[in-house]
Amino acid sequence: MSLGSFRIPKDIVFGEDALSYLSNLEGKKAILVTGGNSMKKFGFLEKAQEQLEKANMKVEIFDGVEANPSIETVKKGAKAMIDFEPDWIVAIGGGSAIDAAKVMWAFYEHPELKFEDIIEPGSLPKLRNKARLVAIPSTSGTASEITAFSVITDTENHIKYPLVSTEMIPDVAILDPALPGKMPKHITANTGMDVLAHAVEAYVSTAASPYTDALAVKATRLVLDNLVEAYNNGDNMEARINMHNASALAGMAFTNASLGLIHSLAHKIGGEFGVTHGLTNAILLPYIIQFNRKATNKVSELEKELGIDNLPEYIKELNKKLDIPLNFKDVKEVDINEEKFNEVLERMSKNAYEDPCTATNPRESNPKLVEMIFKSSFYGEDIKE
Repeated sequence: MSLGSFRIPKDIVFGEDALSYLSNLEGKKAILVTGGNSMKKFGFLEKAQEQLEKANMKVEIFDGVEANPSIETVKKGAKAMIDFEPDWIVAIGGGSAIDAAKVMWAFYEHPELKFEDIIEPGSLPKLRNKARLVAIPSTSGTASEITAFSVITDTENHIKYPLVSTEMIPDVAILDPALPGKMPKHITANTGMDVLAHAVEAYVSTAASPYTDALAVKATRLVLDNLVEAYNNGDNMEARINMHNASALAGMAFTNASLGLIHSLAHKIGGEFGVTHGLTNAILLPYIIQFNRKATNKVSELEKELGIDNLPEYIKELNKKLDIPLNFKDVKEVDINEEKFNEVLERMSKNAYEDPCTATNPRESNPKLVEMIFKSSFYGEDIKE
């Protein structure tokens, strides 16, 4: 076995009222990075600011990070940081806010950087020269608070770039279940399926280890036992806590084992059509598991661990319970019509094949095979080859 490593945030603070941990930070200035207005609406942004002020810090807010954070937004945030000079960056909200804050941090510390300089895995220079990063997720899904990943969208070319560097792993992850407790049903469903995709892909990854396998299996069990309950009864805090923990555990697994074709394809169809990332993963999951089963016995191993006969069919039934369509042609949140899909299919498949996540997929592929998977998931046709 080749030399391995396992990296997660230095501090992971979890449980009820975990947000109060912010008052323990030591520094002079903190900038809060957030998305829309949900964190403000539910009082979490104000509470975070209060806790930072208790730590005697001057606080500034950068808000408006969009659902698929763009290069333009990252540059604006970095400019705000350069002007304010914080020694703590505190990202609060969904994975988009945390992803954006990570790359803002890089451009704050290294203003000379260009986006194309950091696309290749491991190309990010050393951080923590000016500031450290706290991540506080409001969704139980992306696990960006745990990982070395950030996904940023090039809106001009309709491409999502997964950026990878251990430098971007937050210094502190704060897991407070009160935040995801306010998620609407469809976000609970989509982000929850994102957790499942992370866990499954980490388990079958060619870079998996006994450490990541154990975390991936536990995360998968927690999702299967709690997601439907969290979806149907959002006030069930036990289910919310379990899903929040599942997200972090899956994040620990995939940030160390990487991912696979589910995310490669999700990044590209998301970039082309703007489909929500978790929803995209939920639709792709069964088809890519079917595809990968031909090349690895770990799908069968996972089914045995979970006591499930057919994982792809189980996931399809789970999607139905969460009101998630089983194919892309039935997606309602954006318009993915057949003509437009076929128009971009070849380019989208080539870009997905070249995505960094493809490297650790257990079954080798090529642009034509990726195109076949896209077609299967668009029409809802099982993969048998």
